[in-house]
Amino acid sequence: MLKAPKHISSIQPYLPGKPIEELERELGIEDSVKLASNESPVGPSPLAVRALRKGLTDLNRYPDGSCFYLRNALSKKLRIKSDQLIFGNGSNEIIELAVRTFISPGDEAIMAHPSFVVYSMIVQAADGKNIVVPLKDLRHDLETMASKITKRTKIIFIANPNNPTGTINTAQEFNSFLNKVPKNVLVVVDEAYYEYVHSKKYPNSLSHLKKGATLLILRTFSKIYGLAGLRIGYGISKAGINEEMNKVRQPFNVNSLSQIAAHSALGDEKHLAKARKVNESGKKYLYRELDILNMRYIPTEANFIFIHLEKDTAPQLYNSLLKKGVIIRPMGPSAFRVTIGLPSENKQFIAALRSVR
Repeated sequence: MLKAPKHISSIQPYLPGKPIEELERELGIEDSVKLASNESPVGPSPLAVRALRKGLTDLNRYPDGSCFYLRNALSKKLRIKSDQLIFGNGSNEIIELAVRTFISPGDEAIMAHPSFVVYSMIVQAADGKNIVVPLKDLRHDLETMASKITKRTKIIFIANPNNPTGTINTAQEFNSFLNKVPKNVLVVVDEAYYEYVHSKKYPNSLSHLKKGATLLILRTFSKIYGLAGLRIGYGISKAGINEEMNKVRQPFNVNSLSQIAAHSALGDEKHLAKARKVNESGKKYLYRELDILNMRYIPTEANFIFIHLEKDTAPQLYNSLLKKGVIIRPMGPSAFRVTIGLPSENKQFIAALRSVR
């Protein structure tokens, strides 16, 4: 019998948030809300939707493998050279490209816990070694992470804001950390939620890249831009790093419609402002209601909230809320994460939470 090597067979597959259609089909209910996957509740930009309709007639053609128009638009917006950009099927694919390019069997990658689980999965799939550092005060312990660097360290992952806690590391902490990292170690800064950040202490990772730091900055159109279903993200790095990653990138990895939608969404500042406003008002509402319920939560810089429970009841709470038509994300036995939704969705979540506690 054909068997996968141990470092593959022992991987725990990623479990995505339960789809609304599946929940309603299983339980025979309607009007459910999904607050599990940090998707934008306001949907995609109308400009993107309009462009998608026009692009449907050209699906017989392969996509532009260089993402020419999107690349040029982002290059202008970010004030960087076009060869500093690499595009992927979501920023997830760029994580995989980085690991496949720079991690050999036995090499090490440093990451925090809890953080985005995909980091460790992809490193393990490459037969690399995960060096996991627990969060400190619910944020990346950058000092300890720097102390774990060895000759076998090739990549350090930093999610900022962090998923699932919604916390950030400050500019001062980030500056101090980078001064301790050798130039031959790639620091992957995952900024999937950076458009939601309000803190003035948030680091400017692009400025460090322009000064010569060995960074790969990840951003995505899946979150605030509302294009999660089209799977498109991008990385910003030195041209030489992208050149190496492009050697393992599959041709036509970003489909035509994704490129069209992302290019149009990028210029819709009005829609972006709307998404931020909905998120901020939803955040304030949920804070207020959670305070009334005397539930402990972590103030967030993203579009989700991490909530602690007094007992190990997260699985039971998850199932109880499912029966009420509300999908959340359990985070271990005593915590869960909830996405900030539309006002009606937030109210539905709070009402369901009140009824099952």
